[in-house]
Order: sequence, then structure tokens, then C-alpha cells
Amino acid sequence: MKRIFLSLLIAILSQGLLNANTEKAYFAGGCFWCIESSFEKIHGVSEAISGYTGGDTPNPVYSNVSKGLTKHLEAVEVHYDSKKISYAQLVKCYWRMYNPTDSGGSFFDRGLQYTSAVFVQNKSEQKIAKDSKAELSKNGPFKKAIVTPVVNFKKFYPAESYHQNYYKTHPTKYARYRVGSGRDRFIKETWGSKDAYVLSPSKKVNPEKNSYRKPSDSELRKTLTETQYRVTQKDGTERPFKNNYWNNKKKGIYVDIVSKEPLFSSTHKFKSGTGWPSFYQPLINEHVVNKKDHSGGYTRIEVRSKYADSHLGHVFHDGPKPTGLRYCINSASLEFIPLDQLEKRGLKEFLRVFK
Repeated sequence: MKRIFLSLLIAILSQGLLNANTEKAYFAGGCFWCIESSFEKIHGVSEAISGYTGGDTPNPVYSNVSKGLTKHLEAVEVHYDSKKISYAQLVKCYWRMYNPTDSGGSFFDRGLQYTSAVFVQNKSEQKIAKDSKAELSKNGPFKKAIVTPVVNFKKFYPAESYHQNYYKTHPTKYARYRVGSGRDRFIKETWGSKDAYVLSPSKKVNPEKNSYRKPSDSELRKTLTETQYRVTQKDGTERPFKNNYWNNKKKGIYVDIVSKEPLFSSTHKFKSGTGWPSFYQPLINEHVVNKKDHSGGYTRIEVRSKYADSHLGHVFHDGPKPTGLRYCINSASLEFIPLDQLEKRGLKEFLRVFK
């Protein structure tokens, strides 16, 4: 019995140590499906739980909250590792997930239950949130006033199970809802990318992940093949159907052959019939830079990597849903990292893409 008791005690203590850095934060920004999925893309966030908070009605249910009968807001409980991302960085990401100037709801969801708020648990969070809001008002891209209030947290009630991870369990319906609501369009027009909130904290918390460098030309000539050098450095194009990844169906991510910055994922790859690897969206939007290309006698949109400035290919508006885009990329610009090699290559954070 003593041995069993000690084993249990050690397990409990170990679990406590493992979770010592995990903290919770609470935000509302319209439809909790969207806010939940946005937070779960952020490095350092382990999960986000959809639910209700802000009102006084105990044990609220969706049918009443959605009708505005409870004074609760649709919100999320964010679980994050304070060693990887600070509360201040979390708040900064949050401002980019919705429209903080809308006091009547969020996009086409109207009513108090779909308005926004930062729910703070102590004076430290309150000061951070208010200072962040003041900075956004002063230096942000918005001409209208920031109306999102900073209010004291009361109690959080998790929403019904069918609301949790809705973007995973109903991906088609979720994508249709998110695009149809105008949320992604608003974020992209305001911040330059519909996933603008994803990278902000990672740059500060994990600077080594963004220390991607372009080697000297002499190094590149030694490490790259003739085709890889011609494509990435001289804006060349490889032959269709005769390249490494056009028909690659393995799970994993694609990184820049020069800098190793993550660019695309097999989860976004599709069969285009063109003979080149095709993706309907990048893995990290800000690692992919679009530029106008007039070299072919007509205007196209060239795609280049952010840190190495490698020529990758072009992007066209004839791709599948949900984006309608086709990133037509040269295999010679890429290195494929199989799923089972991600952790070994220091890319463990991208394992969640395949869950």
C-alpha cells in the first residue's frame, strides 16, 4: 500500500510541476468558434475552451445565451504557457482577431452576447490590458474608437460539447461561416493577413525560431543543386511532373531550401494537375511574400520567402475552397520534413497542425 501511495503522490507532484507554468485568460470577440480556433494557432497556447461569461445567470445554455437572455457573452478560456507567451503578448494577439470598434456585436452576429471584452482576474492583468488598449488606440490602424471594455472576470461556464473544437469537427461549415461573416476579410484588410495574430508572440517568445538566415552566395553554390540555385536565386522554373514533390502525398511540412523557414503543409496540399506542388494556403502567411511579376509580358503574383527571399513560384485565384487560391510552388525551392521528423528537426510546434 505504501508503495502504491508513494507512486500516486509522485505522479500528482510531477503533474503539478509539469503544469506549473500553465495559466488561464478570458476573452470575448464574437463567435467563440472563431476566437477559439484563432487562439489555438498561437505558439504557447495549449487549448482554448468555448463558453460563456460576463452575466449573472448560473449554468447558461446556448439556446438562451444566443438569444441575449442571460447577459453572458460568448467567450473563450485560454490555457497558455507563461514561459512561452506572456499575458501581454496574448492580449496583443487578441486585438487582431476581430473588430474592436464594433459595440453592437461582431460581424453579422449582433447583440450583447456577441460583443467583445477582456475579462481580467487581477490588477496586473487589468493594467496590462488597459495599457495595451491605450497603445492600440494611439498607434493602431483603427480610425474609430476602441470600444472593447476591460472588465473583472466572474465565472466561466464551458459551452456544450458540440461547440468545442467546432473548426475541427465541422471544418466545412466552420470555414463557410468564417468567410461568410466577413471576419477573415476584415482582419486581412486591417492587418495585412487573415492570420496576422499568429506570429506576433512567437517572434518575441521564440526568437530562435525566426533566426532564419540566407547563406552567402558562395555557400549556396556549394549546398544547392544547379536547379535549386537557378530557381531560388535566378527566379527560374523547374519542369512540371519532373520534380520531387508534385505528387508527394506524405504528411509533413515544406520549408525553404535556403533558410529552412516553414512555408507550407501537406494538410493544405491538393492535386492541381499542373505538375507542380500546389497548396491552397501557406502554413505561416507571414513567411510568404507576394510581389507583382511582369516578366512574362503580363502581370502575375510572384511568391517569395520572407527571410531568404527565395523565388518560390506564383499564386493564382483558381484554387479550391476555403481560400480559392493556388500556390503553385517549385519543388526546387522546398525541403520536405516528414511528420515523424518534425520533433527531431526542432519543429515540434507544428505537430498540432496534424491533430
